[in-house]
Amino acid sequence: MSQAIKGGEFIIRDVTPNEIFTPEEWTEEQNMIAQTCDDFIEQEITPLLDRIDKMEEGLMPSLIEKAGELGMLGLSVPEDLGGMGVDFKTSLLATERLGKGHSFSVAYGAHTGIGTLPLLYYGNAEQKAKYIPKLASGEWKAAYCLTEPSAGSDANSGKTKAALSPDGKHYIINGQKMWITNGGFANFFTVFAKIDDDKNLSAFLVEADSEGISLNPEEKKMGIKGSSTRQVFFNNVKVPVENMLSERENGFKIALNILNIGRIKLAAGVLGGAKQTITDSVRYANEREQFGRMISKYGAIRYKIAEQAIRTYVAESAIYRAGQNIDDAIQAFVAGGMEKGQATLKGIEQFAPECAILKVAGSECLDYVADEGVQIFGGMGYSAESSVERGYRDSRINRIFEGTNEINRLLIVDMVLRRAMKGELDLMGPAMKVASELMSIPEMTELGSSPLAVQRQALAGFKKTILMVAGSAVQKLMQTMSKEQEILMNIADLAIWVYQAESVLLRVEKLIETKGEAAAAVQIAIVKTYFYDTAERIDKAAKDAIYSFADGDEARMMTTGVKRFTKIDPINPKNERQTIAEFVIEKNAYTL
Repeated sequence: MSQAIKGGEFIIRDVTPNEIFTPEEWTEEQNMIAQTCDDFIEQEITPLLDRIDKMEEGLMPSLIEKAGELGMLGLSVPEDLGGMGVDFKTSLLATERLGKGHSFSVAYGAHTGIGTLPLLYYGNAEQKAKYIPKLASGEWKAAYCLTEPSAGSDANSGKTKAALSPDGKHYIINGQKMWITNGGFANFFTVFAKIDDDKNLSAFLVEADSEGISLNPEEKKMGIKGSSTRQVFFNNVKVPVENMLSERENGFKIALNILNIGRIKLAAGVLGGAKQTITDSVRYANEREQFGRMISKYGAIRYKIAEQAIRTYVAESAIYRAGQNIDDAIQAFVAGGMEKGQATLKGIEQFAPECAILKVAGSECLDYVADEGVQIFGGMGYSAESSVERGYRDSRINRIFEGTNEINRLLIVDMVLRRAMKGELDLMGPAMKVASELMSIPEMTELGSSPLAVQRQALAGFKKTILMVAGSAVQKLMQTMSKEQEILMNIADLAIWVYQAESVLLRVEKLIETKGEAAAAVQIAIVKTYFYDTAERIDKAAKDAIYSFADGDEARMMTTGVKRFTKIDPINPKNERQTIAEFVIEKNAYTL
């Protein structure tokens, strides 16, 4: 059996279809959990969306409690602490299905993710026994207090302070936190503060009814209006010393690791929103008549529906591929004797580059789908009466949540390069091989008979492009590389597109192996169209990067390489998109 893939290794390693998990492989039990989530949204959330957005007193907490009664809040929590103890990708599936719940999905995500997981993975036995069962049942609601007015992306620069009391029994916390999701009704805060003059944050478990905590009024926001978002003030708040989470100055590491989880969970959540928006879009297109025909019969509308479906299917393929990789890494660490919570953190940390990739890819996919949803609805899409108007406003926050997409792009490159410097990933060997290939005459390779042989060959070229551009940039810029944000953004985009391209290719190759080519016709059209478009995108981003750090013969040689590596046989994009759109239109929903 081949060795398990490591995080970031997709750039330099060929992966086979049988090495990945695809959404076609959910078990009956996983499908039942998904159905429970679907039913909950349909019965408990969708009919109440207007009331939720009006911040009706007590409504959101009561809905979180109902979700707790169904077990949805404790999916990741071990059974001995009142949860279900499902694997990581199953928790992603539940997040996806609840992701069409607008403001509810934000409250749910904050409670079960950043609200509960720091304690679950870093708490000691006494802390977990005291609080986790209450959080898993929904009796208590959780919030996470990290961001401050002057500390957003640079979270470790926070000014909130903690000082040990003279009797040594409490930490006294003073400071201000902002954009605190669930802040208005949370019973339990994870608060990040610096003790004395420490360089790094520490984390504290703080009960919300502690003396000295006060809240600003609810923030008025562009979207997710039903999500409670408040500033929280700490004025000499006494926290028992036993409520420090983990060790002193470990708060910054806790924050980073929980953000890794938050990023891939966000990707799963926005996937649910994208699928629902496509369904809303196609149903409207199948009902709305103009010039004597339903608008779903027009090519301009079909293009939009097809592109919505392509981007969503591609993102989904990448999300669950990474979810299984994380599960496999967790299992390997457990098998090696590591405690489950620590193994979970290590497994997710291993795939931190992929988590950042998916956060960017997912949020930008939903933004595209939501925008085109409004366009398909036309004037009705701009009306607050329509489902897509709320979805359009709600989608925008996702490019800011869990680290802005700009920060995440920078992180993708930084994390992969750091692993290369530590010797964990051999990027230099393959990069040098590509550099020598530029000097030689291209070899002709046999394509094989697979319906996606052209795309598999193109994928190899896409990976060579990343290696060539990133390798040359590192050599040329050396110490100043971290300041060249435009170039880093270009390289990050290459990685985002290549990871998604490989993921969707592997998924559909696996589908062809199990169901046959005829049954996978729509999915084959998705792969062909995505690769055709991605070749153009990679060509542009790679050249932008090259011309930003090279010129003369050096730039000419590399751009000639880009042209060679991104060459792909033409397809008929209109016909391929028609195949995809017709399938979605006939089903009258997103069912891929």
